[in-house]
Amino acid sequence: MKLFKTLLLAFTLLVNFLIAKPAWADPPILTQTPDYAEVQQAINELTQAKLSPEESGYTPEQIEQKTGELKLQKYILETALEWGQCRNLTGQNLAVYAHKAKKNQEPSLYYLGNNKITNDEWNCDGVYLPAGVKIAGLIPGDTQGQELTEPLALKFVPGTQLIAQTNPQTGAIELNVPPAKVFKPTETTWQIPNLSTVDINAQVPNAPIED
Repeated sequence: MKLFKTLLLAFTLLVNFLIAKPAWADPPILTQTPDYAEVQQAINELTQAKLSPEESGYTPEQIEQKTGELKLQKYILETALEWGQCRNLTGQNLAVYAHKAKKNQEPSLYYLGNNKITNDEWNCDGVYLPAGVKIAGLIPGDTQGQELTEPLALKFVPGTQLIAQTNPQTGAIELNVPPAKVFKPTETTWQIPNLSTVDINAQVPNAPIED
């Protein structure tokens, strides 16, 4: 009987180990990040701007659009089950910013191959876009895409599940989520080199990816 109980206990522990979610796989708590505090503050400021739009420098339409984007970022930060990931469906290499999850460090620039997604143990912080590339959606209402005259870094809040793809009709890169911030080379500590699309495609993909 004692042997039976021992075997039963061992079997129960084995089953729990196999089906229970590991502690290290718990959803990240992103409501305690600086990004969440920034988003909440920005929402509060826009709420005040609605009361006096003429003094805010924004049109009512711009306030509504920006409020919607911020509420989406807030929702992502509150409900994300994974760290941010970037999926590349552009047909070519995509330069992305990423850092090891749970480590407080600046993101580094990596190259993500086509049809690849970054590893969920990393946070994909953003995307690098070289001058000359067409990107849709950075200007409100733009669906055709605008050609960039200088390189940019697009930042996304942690937890964002980003999909970048190329529109076959316009040739523009389209993103499923608008960026939280758009950086020019002199506006951030992120590395924003002067690369071309040819340079990026010549790189051997080195981004941490899902197996």
